[in-house]
Amino acid sequence: MSSESGIRGPGLPGAGVKVNAGGDGVTTGYPLRDRLALLAGLAGPFLVALVLVPFRTELSRTNAALILVVAVVAVAALGNRVAGALAALSAAAWFDFFLTRPYQTFDIDTSDDVETAVLLLVVGLIVSQLAARARRLEVITVTDADHLRRIHETADLAQSAKSSDTVVDHVRGQLTDVLGLRACRFEYGTLLGRPPRLEQDGSIAVGRRHWDVDAGGWPDGEIELRTYGNGHYLGRFLLTPGPGPVPPLRARLVAVTLADQTGAALDTAGPSKDG
Repeated sequence: MSSESGIRGPGLPGAGVKVNAGGDGVTTGYPLRDRLALLAGLAGPFLVALVLVPFRTELSRTNAALILVVAVVAVAALGNRVAGALAALSAAAWFDFFLTRPYQTFDIDTSDDVETAVLLLVVGLIVSQLAARARRLEVITVTDADHLRRIHETADLAQSAKSSDTVVDHVRGQLTDVLGLRACRFEYGTLLGRPPRLEQDGSIAVGRRHWDVDAGGWPDGEIELRTYGNGHYLGRFLLTPGPGPVPPLRARLVAVTLADQTGAALDTAGPSKDG
C-alpha cells in the first residue's frame, strides 16, 4: 500500500515534495501554486515596471521601488521563499531597465539610482522572506506601507551608517513604535539570565514553553529579541512592553526583521568601541 506525505525541503519553505512510499521510488516537484508563484516572480515585476513606464519622469525612484517591493511581497505571499527571491531579482533588473536613465538598458548613470536599485534588491529579499514566513503561519503578510517604510529606512541606514550604534539606536526607536513598548535597550555580547524571548516566527517562549501572547498578553518583565550576524549571536534587544494591547503577529514579524537587519550591520561593522 502506497502513501504520500508532504515534506518541506531545506531552504524551500512552502515547496511541497511528494514521496511515494510504495517502493516505486521518489518523485519530487513543486505544487501548482508554487509553480505559478515562480512564473509570477519572473513576470510580475516586469509587468508592474512596464505599467510605471508612462509615469517614470514624474514618479520618484524611491516610490517606484516601493511599488515594486509590494509586487515582490505579493509573489512571496502566493508562493515561497524561492519565488520571492526570484521576484526581488526580477524587480531590481526591470527597475534598472525601465525606470532609470538611460532607459531600455541595464546601465545606470547616477549613484543615487544605483543605491536605490541595490536597496530594492535587499529590501525585496528581506520582505519576501518575511512574507513566506507569514504564509507558513497562515496570516496576512506584511504589506502595510508604514511597515515597508520602516524596513526600507533601516536597510538604507545599515548601508550608509558609519557606526553600528547608529543602526542600533534607530532600531530601538522603531521597535518601540512597532511594538508599543515602554522602553527598549540593547545589550552586546554574552547572554545573561533567561528572560522570555521573542522568537523568529513572532511567538513568545518562556524557558522551553510556548507562551500564548495573544490570549494571555505579554509575560512579566523584559522580553529579549536576539540579533545574529552570519549565524553568530551578537547581542539582544530587551523590550519592556507598554500598557496597550499586544501587537499583532504582523508587527512582531516586522520587529524580528528589524533585529535581523541590526545583526547584519553589527556583523559588517562590529560593535562600537564605546558600547
